[in-house]
Amino acid sequence: MWVFPRRHSSSFSEINDSELVDLAYTLKTVLTKLFYGLNNPAYNYTIRSIPTDEQQSDYFHWYLAIVPRVSKTAGFELGSGMYINTAMPEDSARFLREIETQ
Repeated sequence: MWVFPRRHSSSFSEINDSELVDLAYTLKTVLTKLFYGLNNPAYNYTIRSIPTDEQQSDYFHWYLAIVPRVSKTAGFELGSGMYINTAMPEDSARFLREIETQ
């Protein structure tokens, strides 16, 4: 799952206070839904941002990547560093929307 800011920005360091509050709310919502919907899976999240020596770029937009660990990695994933997602994005979004949190 990728979380992008609405305002174009190449670097996470350019986030303002209002956007940081929105990001915190979104992250809490998504991680809570993963907790209840997938029975507290292990996960990783990383901030993908432009290198510090290139603070401005029209071609790059920073984002947060969240990867729940719900399947086993195998040869393709280990060899390429890319992960196969067998779920349709629409189905995953519907699943997350329908999760009731406590």
